Amino acid sequence: MTTMRALIGGSGSPRLIEAPLPQAGRGQIRIKVAAAGVNPFDLAVAAGALAGYGVARKLDAYGLGFDAAGVIDQVGEGAAFALGQEVIALASRLEAPTKAQAEYVVVDARAAALAPRGVSAAEAATLPLNALTAWQSLDRANLRQGDTVLVTGAAGAVGGYAVELAAARGLRVVAAAGRQDEALVRGFGAEWFVSREENLAEAVRRQVPGGVDAVIDAAITGLAGLDALRDGGAFIALSAGVAPVPLRGTDVATVFFREEPRQLAEIVRLAELGRLTTRVAGTYPLEQAAGAHARLSAGGVRGRLVLLP
Repeated sequence: MTTMRALIGGSGSPRLIEAPLPQAGRGQIRIKVAAAGVNPFDLAVAAGALAGYGVARKLDAYGLGFDAAGVIDQVGEGAAFALGQEVIALASRLEAPTKAQAEYVVVDARAAALAPRGVSAAEAATLPLNALTAWQSLDRANLRQGDTVLVTGAAGAVGGYAVELAAARGLRVVAAAGRQDEALVRGFGAEWFVSREENLAEAVRRQVPGGVDAVIDAAITGLAGLDALRDGGAFIALSAGVAPVPLRGTDVATVFFREEPRQLAEIVRLAELGRLTTRVAGTYPLEQAAGAHARLSAGGVRGRLVLLP
């Protein structure tokens, strides 16, 4: 076998191609992909927006997919894994010709962890990018136990993990989501709830006078979220080019996911304990990836859509 099916993008919709089978190099593993998550960042990659964000060179095509769950079928020299192990991984190289939305993917061993036991491949594929983004956003906010944090988009994949991880750290969480999702996000550990149909800042400040200590802005509320923040608080944006201008001494930053093996291993442990809720909103075969991208783009997805090669 010298080729595989893989999804690429860069000019609009994802395209399914026959691509060379990648080979694991030193410190790398190759995974036979059982499931690959579909994330908002994939929409940007498929649209060819990476160069405009200044995070990658302008190329004719880019490999799609950042999250993979599957079985190791090749181990490069020096990689601390074994053939046949079930793993999850973050395929983070933006300019790779093929990535996780493919039949096989090669990743650095440090970007992988043993898959959580008792969790399906589709569920496990929702973890790497989303949970790492949530974890690293909370780290960047530099909060202490008992501090308050507003999580917008709390019913989404990143937002849901942010609520659960924040609650696990002893933070007091205000969750903002659709009215129909109140029970869901309170179940994640939110102490307070704000409906996205309300004025965000006013609703938050009614419950947390003076404003919250930090905002994790998964829903891209921008200035509305900033207005809910106390003077000197931390505002964490999760998308390029959408962070508001810092006002009132606030610390505004944009967080992009990065490989962190210890964090990923801890995320797996929390998933095994049931303290992270893996949610699959729907599954699609590779050849129906355009439908998955369209559904995600339309909004309102709870959890993550997953491709099954």
